[in-house]
Amino acid sequence: MMTGAEAVIQSLLAEGVDTVFGYPGGAIMPVYDALYDYQHFLNHVLVRHEQGGIHAAQGYARVSGKVGVCFATSGPGATNLITGLADAMIDSNPLVCITGQVASHLLGTDAFQETDVVGVSMPVTKWNCQVTKAEDIPAAIAKAFFIARSGRPGPVLIDITKDAQFGKLAFHYEPCQLVRSYVPKVKLDLEQVQRAAELINNAKKPFLLVGQGVIISQAERELLQLVEKAGIPFAWTLMGLSAVPTDHELGMGMLGMHGNYAPNVKTNECDILIAVGMRFDDRVTGDVSKYAKQAKVIHIEIDPAEIDKNIKADVPVVADAKEALQALVEMVHPNDHSAWVNEFHEKRAIEVEKVITQDLFPQKEGLTMGEVIRRVSDHLNGDGILVTDVGQHQMVASRYFQFKKSRSNVTSGGLGTMGFALPAALGAKLGSPDREVVAVIGDGGFQMTLQELATIFQTQAAVKIIILNNNFLGMVRQWQQLFFEKRYSFTEMTNPDFIKISEAYGIPATKVTLREDLDKGVEALLSSDGPFLLEVVVEKEDNVFPMVPSGASVSDIRLE
Repeated sequence: MMTGAEAVIQSLLAEGVDTVFGYPGGAIMPVYDALYDYQHFLNHVLVRHEQGGIHAAQGYARVSGKVGVCFATSGPGATNLITGLADAMIDSNPLVCITGQVASHLLGTDAFQETDVVGVSMPVTKWNCQVTKAEDIPAAIAKAFFIARSGRPGPVLIDITKDAQFGKLAFHYEPCQLVRSYVPKVKLDLEQVQRAAELINNAKKPFLLVGQGVIISQAERELLQLVEKAGIPFAWTLMGLSAVPTDHELGMGMLGMHGNYAPNVKTNECDILIAVGMRFDDRVTGDVSKYAKQAKVIHIEIDPAEIDKNIKADVPVVADAKEALQALVEMVHPNDHSAWVNEFHEKRAIEVEKVITQDLFPQKEGLTMGEVIRRVSDHLNGDGILVTDVGQHQMVASRYFQFKKSRSNVTSGGLGTMGFALPAALGAKLGSPDREVVAVIGDGGFQMTLQELATIFQTQAAVKIIILNNNFLGMVRQWQQLFFEKRYSFTEMTNPDFIKISEAYGIPATKVTLREDLDKGVEALLSSDGPFLLEVVVEKEDNVFPMVPSGASVSDIRLE
């Protein structure tokens, strides 16, 4: 016999959990009391805000491939998780969040710190439930882990009343293998795969899009086998970044609003478009009425809800990406599309001349974001984990950071959550302690969750933090410049002394304002044994190009 609170801990251990991010409070205090006796088995990371806890769990999940876990108390503790739940839901991050709740006899009475977190979180969770009896805890947690990690992954929330945590049960844990009416993965339809193979074999200008589903299903090897055998040029979404090495000879860069010139333009010139593990979101498609109308579309996707949602598929393959690609590799013929590939290179040359050279080798006095990112990337030689916040720096870092290993890119894609990077980088470092983790953050996003510097200091996680400071909310300012006649409405920032703030949290820091000091600053950052913060002052009005204007066709991508 044990308490429901101890059953929570035992259930997590049975699922192989080794790290939990959380913040204690009254309604979840019994679980924390039980945790006191299990500190040698379960590493609990005390964050400084519940949003920091769930973003850290996301970072941990993204780099480790495991389910991220976080604790929060009732009321404001639970509602502080909502942004992270929404972020994890749209970006398919497997999470199990456990919240405390007031005693069951107080439910619905507006008791102190009572919130209907199940109702509030329902739209942004893959599944959620409330547990009011101790004996129901193990089964609820088993079901939560199964749902979170299976099929298209996502966040799950379990709300446990305080009396259920105090109650007694005869503990027995049985991992969940089946949930009635829930079909996480359908059987592969080989006829559809054969149809896809026939289109590819007859294609003159095939083009493949790599989404995060390739990473989630661990299909990186199968994807490379396919493109190399059939000679297919490919590009990646923001979330698919790092699935394949960025210097692969058939890799043509990043798709999307601030992606590379060639893959955006060539989307509207290919004859076969093969999308693998991606959802055709608006930042990739632009105006859907003008997107790839000349092409036959093959869509390989595990979530049937994504098929035909934004772009009509001529050959839908509802399947796990790894299974589908394994079958497809056997059916496609060896091919050489070098003339078609050269068309991408011609477009790439235009972007190099008009954008990339100016970003990486600027003639102006001020530092550019691009040259900072490439300098850090060169020092890491493709072996680092990049964690980005949201904004201009996110797009620049995604364009110029070089990757050789999968699960090396952690960012907030679908929701675009400012404040994501600092706690997510902490989680990523704890999830992959042997790899260098670099967080690239704008001055705006940094100030949204900078309290997690205290968590980094307390854990001494060797997170390397770069603030690209332009004293603006840069992406909004860029839009104001281009589309609102330079009416900079509330985007210029008067910032504090970031170096003093970092040092106040016990984290060494340095500031770079001149190009000749950049190498020294980067070396100080990366040679530090523990956490370190590097602030780099960059051009105030440095814009990110290429750019597909909102609502425009991908063919209308601008280079300036």
